[in-house]
Amino acid sequence: MTQNDQQKLTALIVDDEELARKGLAMRLEELGGVDVLKHCKNGREAIEAIIEFEPDVVFLDIQMPGMTGFELISEIQGDVMPMVIFVTAYDAFAVDAFDVHAIDYLLKPVEKERLADAISKATQVREQHSALHEKRKLLDLAVSLTGKSSAAIGELLASGEDLLEQADRLAIKDGSSITFVPVHDIDWIDAAGDYMCVHAKGVTHIMRTTMKELEARLDPSIFQRVHRSTIVNLERVEKVSSHINGEFHLTLSCGSSLKMSRSYKEKVKHFF
Repeated sequence: MTQNDQQKLTALIVDDEELARKGLAMRLEELGGVDVLKHCKNGREAIEAIIEFEPDVVFLDIQMPGMTGFELISEIQGDVMPMVIFVTAYDAFAVDAFDVHAIDYLLKPVEKERLADAISKATQVREQHSALHEKRKLLDLAVSLTGKSSAAIGELLASGEDLLEQADRLAIKDGSSITFVPVHDIDWIDAAGDYMCVHAKGVTHIMRTTMKELEARLDPSIFQRVHRSTIVNLERVEKVSSHINGEFHLTLSCGSSLKMSRSYKEKVKHFF
């Protein structure tokens, strides 16, 4: 898939008239910027296609047998509901269309300029949603790493303070609950696929983040990586043992024994 393909809007065309579906598809192809995933001839087909493909936008007729466009929207409202551009022969539903937050309302036969405007609007809305989604992800990560509330992080950002210097605990989500783990309680951290296992006071907490993010977050004078998948609290190290094969093992005050790879020995030897 090329970069241009990735930037295209993905779409469904929903209309009970085959000629209308084909005509709209031709105009969209001429304009570019839209990848039509499927044509649907009724509302039921459209619901199944929306769930299956999760398109960015649906070009939706209103007056269809069995289920109107408004009934379709009512039935599938939620996180999976894409943007809607109504394409209809009737102008009487325009107010109702914008009540359900339609991106645009196009009258048949669709003018090329109006269709281009509608595509532009939908593209802008998608970009805004994407930016908000990324902002939310970053905010969730900051909450997770700092243990602070969203409101507190917002205040810190507004004041220009460095978030990474603020936290003294990690907020670890487990379903609908959050456990706050003081950083000074952490014995060691190891990676398990896309998750980090945070070992603190005999309890293992599972955290969705990366080793690199945690390493950057923790005080390097206390926490050091001793293996590509392990960060240790140096204050917990009671013994360093060397083996014939050149490997080193760290014995922690909690009783755990961790392997230290030779590539990290030089980086941490001055701490002992």
